[in-house]
Amino acid sequence: MKKASIRGTGMYVPPHVVTNRDLEKMMDTSDEWIRQRTGIKQRYWINEDCGASDLGAEAARMALDNAGWQAEYLDFIIFATLSPDIMFPGSGCLMAGKLGLNKTPVLDIRQQCTGFLYGLATADSYIKSGLANRVLLVGGEVHSSGLDKTTRGRDVTVIFGDGAAAVCLEGVDTDDNVGLLASALHADGNHADSLMTELPASRLMQRIPPGLPFDDPRYYPVMDGPAIFKKAVRMLPKVTHEALEKANISLDEIDLVVPHQANKRINEAYGQFMKLDPSKIFHNIEKYGNTTAASIPLALHEAMAQERVGKSGDTVLFLGLGAGLTWGASIYRFF
Repeated sequence: MKKASIRGTGMYVPPHVVTNRDLEKMMDTSDEWIRQRTGIKQRYWINEDCGASDLGAEAARMALDNAGWQAEYLDFIIFATLSPDIMFPGSGCLMAGKLGLNKTPVLDIRQQCTGFLYGLATADSYIKSGLANRVLLVGGEVHSSGLDKTTRGRDVTVIFGDGAAAVCLEGVDTDDNVGLLASALHADGNHADSLMTELPASRLMQRIPPGLPFDDPRYYPVMDGPAIFKKAVRMLPKVTHEALEKANISLDEIDLVVPHQANKRINEAYGQFMKLDPSKIFHNIEKYGNTTAASIPLALHEAMAQERVGKSGDTVLFLGLGAGLTWGASIYRFF
């Protein structure tokens, strides 16, 4: 049976570092306030015109190099983002062009914080079905150009960073219990307004309503932080058990948990609920903030670079919850 093997990973963040001290100059906040509530110390923001596809292309090139592939080898590309370069076409097509491709099929997905989980399940399905053998999965985000950098928007603005990460997946014929062992994915649009950006909106007769000031709050992301925190702490353990049951393995067999880097406090609360040794949960939010669709593959890239995971038989649990609301968990075992 064909199974998806991770052949290479890559990441890229823009060179401009924004510390919590820098944010103190923009809004009424403090380094201590941000670190206590989120665990974030800094993030990377673009400082010149740059789109999600530009960051994604850089991450993709690193992943391709690490896999020993040329872009032309790819059968399929999946690009996950909530911050596309332009309204349409999708950032995946734009990125493919930047990689020098002119016929490779591309799929853009808008699953926000769970974009990697949905993308991994899709890539695995394409490989198992024989529709593709070499798949590039990319998560890329440019949040900074769409944030309210005033005191009004501080609860959201301090969280988000720009960045991209990529994974090369290849089909391998094996009967071993390796690759993507299980995925559990969910969505509930009834809570969409707890984390969203409302405008511009195609559901309105005029996507940009006339007469609104350019800094109307509906142009910026809003979040009901306490509601998201409670939902994550409740749903992530449930979806973990669901994925473990599907994979027919126990939590003790998980070598490393690589969660979405939304808030370090959420991931710590999850670990306490699951009675996990803190060393089994990977964190890098303190350096990058929340990079949404890029956060899980970026964390995976760093975990592999640090040799926390990646050896044959190592088993990783990916999980996350975010806008949609969507949430899920995936279990992957290295070849």
